[in-house]
Amino acid sequence: MTRLHGTALRLTIFIGESDQWHHKPLFTEIVHRAHKAGLAGATVIRGYEGFGASSLIHTSRLLSLSEDLPIVVIIIDAEPRIRAFLPELDELVTEGLVVLDEVEVLRYTGRQEAP
Repeated sequence: MTRLHGTALRLTIFIGESDQWHHKPLFTEIVHRAHKAGLAGATVIRGYEGFGASSLIHTSRLLSLSEDLPIVVIIIDAEPRIRAFLPELDELVTEGLVVLDEVEVLRYTGRQEAP
C-alpha cells in the first residue's frame, strides 16, 4: 500500500462528461491509468454547471446541454509519481484544463480488509 504523508501534489483535470477515449468515457481511462501507475488514488466528481475555454455554459438545468456536464478528476500523490504520470495526460486530454498544486496530506488511510 502506498504511504502518503506531508507535502504532495494534487493533480486536477477538468474535462467534459462527453469526452471519449476509444469509445469509453475519458475520465474512466484516466482513473484506470492512474490505478495502473500505482498512484495513491483518484476521484471523479460530476459538476452541475460550468464553462471553460469555449465559454459555453453546461448545466444540468437545461435538458439540451445536460449531456456534457463538467467532470473533475482529482489525483493526489508524491510529486515524483504525479510528474511521472503527466505524459499519460498529454496523450489523453486534448481539450480541458490540467492543474497542479502543492498540498499537505494529513491523513491517508484505507479501509481494513474483513477477515
